[in-house]
Amino acid sequence: MHPHKKSISHRRSIKQSFDAGADQYDRQRRMVIPCFNDFYQTAIDLIPFSSSDFFRFLDLGAGTGLLTASIITVFPHATATCMDLSEKMLQKAQERFSLNKRVNFLIWDYSHSTLPEEYNLIVSAMSIHHLSDDEKKLLYQRVFDALKCEGIFINADLVKGETDKIEQKYHDMWMNWIHETGLSKHELSEIIDRMQYDKPSSLSVQLQWLKEIGFQDVDCYYKYFNFAVYSGRKEARDGQKDGGKLNKVTSMR
Repeated sequence: MHPHKKSISHRRSIKQSFDAGADQYDRQRRMVIPCFNDFYQTAIDLIPFSSSDFFRFLDLGAGTGLLTASIITVFPHATATCMDLSEKMLQKAQERFSLNKRVNFLIWDYSHSTLPEEYNLIVSAMSIHHLSDDEKKLLYQRVFDALKCEGIFINADLVKGETDKIEQKYHDMWMNWIHETGLSKHELSEIIDRMQYDKPSSLSVQLQWLKEIGFQDVDCYYKYFNFAVYSGRKEARDGQKDGGKLNKVTSMR
């Protein structure tokens, strides 16, 4: 099969899998991530704005809006765009934010498409690991292009072990954890089935990709086994620090 057709087929399978699991997704996510609170809190802590700031952010692979909900709780004046391939996931997000006019929704395959606007902040949680190495690198370039100057990219995601033995430790830890969560056999089967779509890359290589693209201050700020939160900043170019596409963040007076 041609690589592009294979990729399209892979994305279609991911969509079908996550459509099927939309109803139980939030509850399951809290159970399948052993470091859930610290994992998500680190992503929030990395956002460099104040609670009174007005800014625009994009949530890649937003699903039911779990990360977006945490962000707008802390930053109530932010305008959000939840982007996902799964219509059913976004339907759940729309229900969650039905009273919030500052949250927008976009059914979009970010794996191959240009991101539609410019943002002060682009975030993602537990989504990008479904892409191949080449797709990740191309996405990171599109993220960089879609950020306003001084914009921030934050990714909370699965990473691959740097060696086979480390990867095995990651796998053993998670399997031991997941079987102690109280999930039903059917739920465990669905979760493990979705793992066939995982294509995690090592943390070190992803940080290197971000640096090569041009991100500054690239670092990993949290890691628990294969759960990592890392970030990079798009630096303002000469002549743009006082205008142009400089990150437009305003404070409520």
